Formats: sequence, structure tokens, C-alpha cells
Amino acid sequence: VYVADRDAAGAAASAMAIRAAGGCAQEVVVDLADTAVLARAVADLTATFGPPDILVNNAGIANIVPATDLRLDHWHAALEVNLTAPMLLIQHALRHMQARGWGRVVNIASISGVRAGTGRLAYGTSKAALIAMTRQFAIEVAETGVTVNAIAPGPIDTPMVRSVQGATHASSYADMIPMRRFGTPADIADAVVFLASDQAGYITGHTL
Repeated sequence: VYVADRDAAGAAASAMAIRAAGGCAQEVVVDLADTAVLARAVADLTATFGPPDILVNNAGIANIVPATDLRLDHWHAALEVNLTAPMLLIQHALRHMQARGWGRVVNIASISGVRAGTGRLAYGTSKAALIAMTRQFAIEVAETGVTVNAIAPGPIDTPMVRSVQGATHASSYADMIPMRRFGTPADIADAVVFLASDQAGYITGHTL
């Protein structure tokens, strides 16, 4: 597993946890908004460790502000991280996956890409575009044994969600969820594992 993150400590901790569980992992520190650095990192990874079998696009940023107050640099940053970087990573991965006749791509979108929410102009638009892009890639590679799917979580207990919602909003959101709790990263990871498995080999272009 290759963990690409701009948070060096977080990437190292994730890789260490995988190794402690008996797996093989390597962290790579990269800011996905820097397309030149991203391209070099991906090329180096592939040359050193081999082409990817499974790609999970899990990075995301959000700026929750009124639509009329959204700054252009925040708009560009959301699109670069939430949409452009996944597009470039998918392009790279699919070239290798198609050649082998097997591959899995899972994009982490958001419920904000399915329905509108206050203050989510850049985030919601980028995630809606990610869902559409999932279908576009999926239909072009479906015949080659490669699947491309997305997951659109509701509120998940992550640092990003906690930072944009706060304790008060978190409580009100939990009240609207039938299970009366936020999801956990493990809940989403389990869905990723399924979509990356052979059991999901006839599912593509879908958003869960």
C-alpha cells in the first residue's frame, strides 16, 4: 500500500499501522494540488514498486462559506484536490490496469455531490463532478476488466468534518441519521474493500 498525503506524520502513521498488521506499506509526502509534483511522485512510485492494481482517491478539502463569499483561490483549490488530482491519478493507473486486464478505482465523493448544502459551492460542485467523472472513466474501460466506482458518504467522523461542523452542528446532523451516529472511517473502508474485490467485478460506474 502506498499512502500519498501532504501530512507527513499522518502518512507515516498509516504506513506503520499497515506494516504492524503484517502488510507492506510506503508513505509518500505530496501535495495533490501541485500537479507537477504529483506527476513526478506517481512516476517514481510506479518505476520503483510497479504499477497500481487498486487506486483509492480519498483526499479532499472543503471550505464552508456562503456561495456569494467564496474566494476564487478556494474554488481552484477545491477543484485541484477533489477533481483534477483524481483525474490525473486515474489516467495513470488505468493505462497499466487496462494492459493487465484487471484493476479497481474507488473515488471517495460525498453526499454533497448528490444534493446541495448551504456553504458547499466549491466542495459540492467538485464532488458532483467527481461522481460524473467516475461514470465517464467507467464506461470507457468496462470491457477491459477494470471497474471505476465511487462512494458518497454522509457525515463521517474525520478531522475535516469536525473542523467544518463543530460540536453543535455535529449533534444536529447526528439527529438526522437513522443510526443516530456519524459514520466512521472504518465504515467507509469496508465499502472500499468490497468495491476493490473480485466480488464487485460486475459493478462499475456506480456511486454507493
